[in-house]
Amino acid sequence: MPAQRFALPSEAPGLAARRIAADILDGVLHKHRTLDDQLDGAGAHPGLKTLSDRDRALMRRLVATILRRLGTLGHVLSRLLDRGIPTDAPRAQSALLIGAAQILWMDVPDHAAVDLSVRLVQSDRRAAKYAGLVNAVLRRCAREAAPLIEEVKAQTLDVAPWLLQRWVAHYGESTARDIAIAISHEPSLDITVKSDLAQWATRLHGETLPTGSVRTLLQGSVTMLPGFDEGQWWVQDAAASLPARLFGDVAGKRIVDLCAAPGGKTAQLAQAGACVTAVDRSSNRMARLRDNLARLSLEAKTVVADAAEWQSDSESFDGILIDAPCTSTGTIRRHPDIGWLRQENDIGPLVTLQKRLLQRAATLLKSGGTLVYCTCSLEPEEGEQAISTFLVAEPSMRRAPIEANEVADLAEVLTAEGDLRTLPCHLPRDEPRLGGLDGFYAARLVKS
Repeated sequence: MPAQRFALPSEAPGLAARRIAADILDGVLHKHRTLDDQLDGAGAHPGLKTLSDRDRALMRRLVATILRRLGTLGHVLSRLLDRGIPTDAPRAQSALLIGAAQILWMDVPDHAAVDLSVRLVQSDRRAAKYAGLVNAVLRRCAREAAPLIEEVKAQTLDVAPWLLQRWVAHYGESTARDIAIAISHEPSLDITVKSDLAQWATRLHGETLPTGSVRTLLQGSVTMLPGFDEGQWWVQDAAASLPARLFGDVAGKRIVDLCAAPGGKTAQLAQAGACVTAVDRSSNRMARLRDNLARLSLEAKTVVADAAEWQSDSESFDGILIDAPCTSTGTIRRHPDIGWLRQENDIGPLVTLQKRLLQRAATLLKSGGTLVYCTCSLEPEEGEQAISTFLVAEPSMRRAPIEANEVADLAEVLTAEGDLRTLPCHLPRDEPRLGGLDGFYAARLVKS
């Protein structure tokens, strides 16, 4: 049953943003709802439309910062609370997290962070009795938290233990720690441009990456940035832009993009001159893909269907791209809720689906055609192991190793077998927000 609230005599500036942040945080941590579900589409929080652009950006940053630093926040607050975080009033928990995150990592005056968190609990009947506690703990946080953070700095508390154990086992302890550090930082905005890379890097106050993307620290609504309405670019992590390039010259070739929405890779292939068929099972996501293509003045045939079952009504394809549904653990730097929502037992069913998609692609691909399989997961079952199993089961398919010059000479992102494996700690920079890549795996296969 939702908590009953009553209005304060006057609403302090910024309180609405923090109240919505608390609602969304509760949705992630207690109701297992993704950030995407709560921020966009039919399930979006109804209060979002009442926020100014500035408050909406503040709310998003608040929630993301808390989820990126959740383990450290829990440690700090547990040391400052004699009896632990109250469990009978979710709003009190949220207020403590919101206040502490602002004090420790955001450019908000301590007194404002404390005051607004107190107001947040006062506006909730179940939590109001904890107003004094919240006030005292957050004031202590401002004075005493720095050494508490330092004492656990090396413990990677902000990664779910099951994930960290897997990363240590697969990548080694040092690399696992580097991944944990990389995903703790707010990422930049990566953009794929249609042309004039240098010009758009200047106009967007960004820099060009070796991958051919523009990376910028501009914040706010992307729809307000130069060139968006004119369809000159689209948002796409630099690592996510690599798999579509593995086909080589696609001009005039028939390529199918399975699981295509929201359409970044479809746009890349269409821009390169391919005759693209985009397949996705979600009509809502496909509508978004069509909108994106229309804005970009690009064309593709779109099909709403289950990609694992879809049958083409024409001849086989020159190339097939599978951007398979996965645990998405490589995108935690951009989607910090994933690290707390996913569980290890999610992997098995997704591996089964990925196997079905690979088998379907093998039947759709013509002899001599190219299959590129990719996932935004760091888990080997969804990458290296999936391809090894598939190659044993499908003798007509063979690996076509990727060369460094196909991936901007970034030799560190290639495996010994010639597959692509980007990690969040790749492409480091002195300014952490300008470094990093989403974690992607990709393999290129050819049908003999």
